[in-house]
Amino acid sequence: MARKVRLMQRRINATGVRSRRSASASLTTLLVACGSLMLPLQQARAAMNFCAAPALQTSERTNADPGVKALVANVLAHLNDPAQALPKLHTEGTLPHEGIYDQSVEAEKDLDLLRDAALAWRATSDDRFLRLVDRLLYAWVTTYQPNFNPIDETRFEGLILAYDMTASALPVKTRNATMAFLTKFANGYIAQIDAQPRPLKGTFRNNWQSHRVKLIAMAAFTLDNRKMINAAQRLFVEHIGDNIAPDGSTIDFAERDALHYVTYDLQPLVTAALAARRHNRNWLNEKAPNGTTLAAALDWLMPYAMGTKTHEEFAHSEVPFDAKRREAGLPGFSGQWDPKNATELFHLAARLDGRYTPVALQLAPTPPAWLAVCLPLAAR
Repeated sequence: MARKVRLMQRRINATGVRSRRSASASLTTLLVACGSLMLPLQQARAAMNFCAAPALQTSERTNADPGVKALVANVLAHLNDPAQALPKLHTEGTLPHEGIYDQSVEAEKDLDLLRDAALAWRATSDDRFLRLVDRLLYAWVTTYQPNFNPIDETRFEGLILAYDMTASALPVKTRNATMAFLTKFANGYIAQIDAQPRPLKGTFRNNWQSHRVKLIAMAAFTLDNRKMINAAQRLFVEHIGDNIAPDGSTIDFAERDALHYVTYDLQPLVTAALAARRHNRNWLNEKAPNGTTLAAALDWLMPYAMGTKTHEEFAHSEVPFDAKRREAGLPGFSGQWDPKNATELFHLAARLDGRYTPVALQLAPTPPAWLAVCLPLAAR
């Protein structure tokens, strides 16, 4: 009897070991499978996540900020619009009705709509907005051929932001096409800059370079490409030293005698710094070899934005195109600078450092609608 009991006990123990081994193997298989499923999601989450706002809860949607409601309503009005993707854009150095200026401006509305549709999807989880992003994004990245003119292409920040917010939810075909486009786009700009002799001159040290650096940085952090990110940081620091004087004034102010171009210089750099900030890099206070920083340039502009200083625009500009635009009657190219032209710049800067919140709120009590959804809270 005792022998039978011992035999049964051995069988039970052996069965238990096999069960544990089987369970362990099953668990290992499950973890491996889950890991492979999670990999694309982790890669998507490695994107820069420029926009920090979480999806709105049902109760929040009902009482959403007016800016959020306005943005969503605007996107709804364009849900069925056909894509206006062009193989080429050109607005730099031309006036309205010249060349393809008007056609380009109309097509560029897609790039803002892409950004807003992605924000609307993020806020509401309504798949109609995601389908709109997918349709417009695929049309643009398979049609447009970069010309590496940063003034023509600066609005592509909207396309990059749209991809950043939706990458993990997009069809593979769109995701792959967009990654290929952004890789070509950013590497093309990096190669263009690196081919220039040093020290950089002309449009490689003025506002054009600010826009190049912005596009490179946004693409680099979105793709989470380490080599590209390092190039973006190197070029950002170099440009701060080339463009911003120790007193905080910019080369464009010296050449154009216009705060219009100071704002145009700094806003893309602040946008690049916001992209870097999401990867725990503080570009606002990153020092160039001459000791200057982006923060110093924003501080230089603040008295003009607050209205304690005024400036007559383009009075002594060295650029003939400025006189051409003034003679054509384009607003902002004569008379005193309107501080409200720096509204979006300082609302963006306030997301980097709370010191800029008072000037942002003085210029406008609420940020632009897209920013209210993207980064609703100012920094402390």
